[in-house]
Amino acid sequence: MPDIVDIAVSNDAFKTLVTAVTAANLVETLQSPGPFTVFAPTDDAFAKLPPGTIQTLVQNIPQLTRILTFHVVSGKLTQADLAKLGTVTSVEGSPIKINCSDGFEIKNATVLIPDIEADNGIIHVIDTVILMG
Repeated sequence: MPDIVDIAVSNDAFKTLVTAVTAANLVETLQSPGPFTVFAPTDDAFAKLPPGTIQTLVQNIPQLTRILTFHVVSGKLTQADLAKLGTVTSVEGSPIKINCSDGFEIKNATVLIPDIEADNGIIHVIDTVILMG
């Protein structure tokens, strides 16, 4: 079974995410055994950010790393697992609110495709880049 990075690289909807993960030197981490739960923003999600944001982040690796690790949780958590928890703590260290009462939302993002199995975790595709705070 492919790992989280292999899945992202093979999907054209994640080009910006793959570029960001590579720039932040997180590829090796996300290829490790984990397991990880990744809330993966699509290219359309990144496109919603204000113009120039992505270029600024790629030039500020510590900030880019904080934002990317805010999209990762330790452990393999399905939609059903997340619904029971209500809040999870990101690898970055901040809490992420989960709302499954009407659909499936992670903080301010809607999950477009839940529960994509990977060798080292699970991916939930989201429509918005989630920001800390």
